[in-house]
Amino acid sequence: MLQVNRIAYLASQYPAPSHTFIRREIAALRSQGLTILPFSVRPGYDPSTLDGDEIVENVLGRPVVQYFVCTLRALRKPRRFYKVWKLALQHRQSGIKGLVWAQFHFVEALLLCRLLQKAGITHLHNHFANSGATVGLLASRYLSIPWSLTLHGISETDHPAGELLPDKLSAAIFVACASWFMRAQGMRKVQSSEWGKFHIVRCGVDLQTLPLGPITLPTPEVRFVCVGRLSAEKGYFGLLDAFGSLLSQGISAELGIVGDGPLRDEIEARLAQFEWADRVRLYGALPEQKTLQKIAESDILVLPSLMEGLPVVLMEAMALRKPVIASHVAGIPELVDDGNNGLLFTPGDWDHLEQKMLHLATNRQARLHLGENARATIEKEFEITKAVQPLAALFQETVET
Repeated sequence: MLQVNRIAYLASQYPAPSHTFIRREIAALRSQGLTILPFSVRPGYDPSTLDGDEIVENVLGRPVVQYFVCTLRALRKPRRFYKVWKLALQHRQSGIKGLVWAQFHFVEALLLCRLLQKAGITHLHNHFANSGATVGLLASRYLSIPWSLTLHGISETDHPAGELLPDKLSAAIFVACASWFMRAQGMRKVQSSEWGKFHIVRCGVDLQTLPLGPITLPTPEVRFVCVGRLSAEKGYFGLLDAFGSLLSQGISAELGIVGDGPLRDEIEARLAQFEWADRVRLYGALPEQKTLQKIAESDILVLPSLMEGLPVVLMEAMALRKPVIASHVAGIPELVDDGNNGLLFTPGDWDHLEQKMLHLATNRQARLHLGENARATIEKEFEITKAVQPLAALFQETVET
């Protein structure tokens, strides 16, 4: 029987379109007897996407007086107040801007402390080692409760988050890593004596909530889909080059892109240069179920990223028995076994990507074979109730120690 442990989940913004895996993880942990309460630094995008009557307490977006009151209340314990303020001044980006933001993070942490105290929280867990994790770390130190962290992708080791990552990793009671790749990236940031705190905890897919169809039927036109933020590291311009080359060989195909971001205008401008622009659809950001439906309606999911962690969208496509083509970067090879349950291409080699796309576009049997093996992979390791078991054990160990 699990001992009582009220765990707070904190993200910079929750709910968010790209954070549906957090909702699944919370639900799966609750099903195993843990009490999980979600918190967010910024208000979420669409609270209607939450399960049932779930309420997420936000740190920001409140009347200014609340921040003053929480700061004054925190001063009742002056030694603790100044100790955490000193930590905020140390754990920050360099320069005047970093100094100013440190004050904001400190006040946000004090407001979060009040919310956590009201909820009776005994453990605080952050997803992503970003500024939200800075707020979480400060709050945990003021409250003297255990703090842990999940690492997902390279944005957490790159500038600016990467500069503060070593201190966060050292402060965490444990570090959950979505991939072996990210575990290695975290381990190289700390002393070898701390390696034991790094654990593999996969993000997972809820197989019970996936759309049932429609089942894609053989058609002369092959339907590719790509899902991801429209940003530089996602490799969209290379995908367009590979897709154009495919069409020039007489392949009848269409490409749907689900997502939004800073490169949307550039992508639209590039498409306007091609006579085949009508073969590409930009759907923008879609809710979770509509995104899954777009994948279900496609023949092949392609992910041309230049850098990644271990994308959940690959798991979702594979769970839907879709063949996937992805770049051989970061944690992706831990999921996609080239030629067995999907195809991998050399990152940034768009000719190689085009070859992989051509192979699947002209070989329906290969698509079916890869799709079936992909589903088996997800059922074995990435089904959500299995994926959260190591994390549930880590939370329980925290209570026992």
